[in-house]
Amino acid sequence: MLVERHHRELYRFVVRFTGSGAAAEDVVQDTFLQAHMAASSFDPQRKLKPWLFTIAANKARDYLRTRTRRKEVALDAPINGAEDSESPRFFALMADDGPTPLENLEESEKNAIVRKTVDRLPSGLREVLILAYFHKFPYKEMADILEIPLGTVKSRLHSAVASFGKLFQDEQNRRGQADV
Repeated sequence: MLVERHHRELYRFVVRFTGSGAAAEDVVQDTFLQAHMAASSFDPQRKLKPWLFTIAANKARDYLRTRTRRKEVALDAPINGAEDSESPRFFALMADDGPTPLENLEESEKNAIVRKTVDRLPSGLREVLILAYFHKFPYKEMADILEIPLGTVKSRLHSAVASFGKLFQDEQNRRGQADV
C-alpha cells in the first residue's frame, strides 16, 4: 500500500533529480527497501512522506556521486580508444547468443500448432501421447496410469504418433497456404 501510494510521486521527483528514468526506477526501489529496513526506527509522530523523500534524495545523491566517479562510455565507443572502423566496440562484448525475436516468434508459432494438433486428437490418443512425450513416462507406468494393458499403450502410442504427424502436417500446410 505504501508503494502504491507514493511510488509515482517519488519516481517523478527522482527523475527530475537524476535526469534518468532508469536511474529513478532503481533509486525508488532502493528507497522503499531502505524504508522497509529502517521502519522500526521511524518516529510515528513525524510525517511519512517527508521521511520517504529524504531517503529518496539521499539515494539519488549516492547514485549521482557514483556516476561521476565512474566514467561513462557509450556502447558504440571503441574498446581500445582508437577511432578507426576496425576497432572492436563495447556492444560487441555483449553479443547475445540467444534466439532472435524472429526465432522466438517461429518457435511460439510452432508450439501453438503443436498444442492445437494435440487438442484435435481423440482423448485416448491424446492422453497416451502427452504421457509419453511431454511427461516422459515409461510404457509400464503409462499402462498403470491409464489402467489399460501394456500392449494397448504401445498400439495407442503408435496410432497417436501417426495421427499427430498427419494432423500437424495438414495444419502446417493450411497455415502455409494462408500466408501466400
